[in-house]
Amino acid sequence: MPKPFLSDADSPLPRGARRSFARVAAVAFGAAFGAGFVGTSLVLVGLKLLPLPSTADTAPTELTSADGRPIALWSPAGQARATLPLGAFPRWLIQATLATEDANFYRDHAISVRSTLRAVAVDLRHGEIVQGGSTITQQLAKNLYLTQDRTLGRKLREAMLATQLELHKPKDWILDRYLNVVYYGHGAYGAPAASQLYFGKPVQSLDLAESALLAGLPKGPTLYSPLDHPERAKARQKVVLERMVQTGYITQAEADAAYAEPLHIERHQPPTLQAPYFSDMAFHEAKRMARLTDGDLDAGYVRIHTTLDPLLQKAAERAIQSTLPKGSELQAALVALDPQTGAIRALVGGRDYRESPYNRALGERQPGSTFKAFVYGAALTRGWTPAREVDSKLTTFIYGPSPKDEYTVHDYGDIYAGRPLTLREAIARSDNVYAVQTELAIGAQNVVDFAKKLGIQEEMKPYPSLALGVFPVTPVELAAAYAAFANGGYKVTPHTVESVDTPYGRTVHPLEKTRVISPELAFQMTDLMQSVLVPGGTGYGARPYLHAPAAAKTGTTDTDAWMVGYTPRLVVAVWVGYDSGRPLTVQESHLAAPIWGKFMGTAQAHLPGPWYTPPSDLEAVRIDPLSGALATPQCGAAETDYFLPGTAPTATCPLHRAPVVPEPAPSRLWNWLRRLF
Repeated sequence: MPKPFLSDADSPLPRGARRSFARVAAVAFGAAFGAGFVGTSLVLVGLKLLPLPSTADTAPTELTSADGRPIALWSPAGQARATLPLGAFPRWLIQATLATEDANFYRDHAISVRSTLRAVAVDLRHGEIVQGGSTITQQLAKNLYLTQDRTLGRKLREAMLATQLELHKPKDWILDRYLNVVYYGHGAYGAPAASQLYFGKPVQSLDLAESALLAGLPKGPTLYSPLDHPERAKARQKVVLERMVQTGYITQAEADAAYAEPLHIERHQPPTLQAPYFSDMAFHEAKRMARLTDGDLDAGYVRIHTTLDPLLQKAAERAIQSTLPKGSELQAALVALDPQTGAIRALVGGRDYRESPYNRALGERQPGSTFKAFVYGAALTRGWTPAREVDSKLTTFIYGPSPKDEYTVHDYGDIYAGRPLTLREAIARSDNVYAVQTELAIGAQNVVDFAKKLGIQEEMKPYPSLALGVFPVTPVELAAAYAAFANGGYKVTPHTVESVDTPYGRTVHPLEKTRVISPELAFQMTDLMQSVLVPGGTGYGARPYLHAPAAAKTGTTDTDAWMVGYTPRLVVAVWVGYDSGRPLTVQESHLAAPIWGKFMGTAQAHLPGPWYTPPSDLEAVRIDPLSGALATPQCGAAETDYFLPGTAPTATCPLHRAPVVPEPAPSRLWNWLRRLF
């Protein structure tokens, strides 16, 4: 058997050399140990002197407005997360957490060398970070100061910050902060939030069974979620209870009784802080845009930069609340977007999100006469002019060979002008006969194609009633389609999110802008729709609230009231009606205009700017609305319309010509003299 060590006799060195070597080795070892001790001491002193990084504790997924202000959190635990002292937590939760996450928390230092080495070996074998090996202090350092990425560099920073934490803070403080900020899933940061989320009760009221379930979640909040995976959550609870038995916190009988206890898990709905209907849309849009899951949003460290203008949002909410009758079930929706980009600046989907989170801004309803803008836009592209006249009277249209192919058109209240109307007058009065006559004259399919080109997505049939807005659309869709009139002819995509920041990069909403109509047509429609807001126009009720020009169109069906209009800076669509489809009263059918006017007046003051300038090739011509011909000085009520080159009327108004002054009759003397000579 070989000797474990060399004896002096076996050594190849002389005795004196051996003593010198021993002294040198002892000095070298002492120097190395001293250097290591001094180095370690210096590092610890440095970490002690270095202040802890500033932090906001956690970084839940957050929405920000266009000016960077926070407006909502992806957090089902409430608007403000409570922070409790360690003594306020139930002992079961503290013991379950220690037994599960770090049984030697009060005995070890910031880093468990054994756990760390084991985790490093596993990670090296897999070539990536697959096992944590983190103490409670390390987990707290990660939650307070670091992102969630799994890299070796982040683990090293985590170890340094954990050591620094324990040099600055006592163990009780660290455990207290851990219980207040650790992530428990579904957007709940901290045990107080998680207790409200999963059990609907304060954390102080948790029993052993509930505490064990909660303590098992930080290891895998998504994997062990009692909302999504109750079987896994129950299995994880059993593991926690067994570890509590192993560490001596509870007996086996107590563990068995807790495991047998039925758990009553609350269902939840993520609440928002401000603009709840808008925020819901933005969260869903961000998920599609950046390909995120609910788990990604739950994990936090996601910033969603939205298009919301907080001042306009408050104005929209105020306009609806101050107009709808109190105590009524009447609902309303408002959408305001930037016509240049499609960015939604304000959105209200109902009168009270807490009572009904259904977003009516995305609900399909019949647009009524607001659809006529597409009828007349299509007509102007096919040779129609503002001077074209149609007789306003009860009319039955024949549109096919069958005797059944006839359609009788009624105006609102069966009130007709009883005379021919120009296009401007027809828009101002919202004349139905004019709209159906226009549709049938240019072809219903051309109207469908024009509406689709501007962004109306719903299915539409080429029926005579198409002109009267019988096919449902959403307020968001209608506002976006009107944007083409407001921005000079471009189709834009309505959106609530500008960009999404995650720990892995930024996703930016692409600006999609396609020309769909000419700037001349856009200006003609804008100029014509100004007539809706003048005396006698159907939207005149909104005029007292405005501070500058605007273009608009109203729409009314038995169950829906609308007003859609715009300035160069903003397009606004308002809908009023009942969710049940209950018919509107006469008073209720006129509420969309004041809501629109109140909001647009605030928007004009907030976003001032010049009005439109007519394209250079359009010709401004004064015509007589009674005849549709060139106005004369004798025409009492003339209107100025814009025409493409060669399309303006050339004949002078035959109804208001200058009076002919007859020559004076010759006298009898003059007649006698003429006969003589």
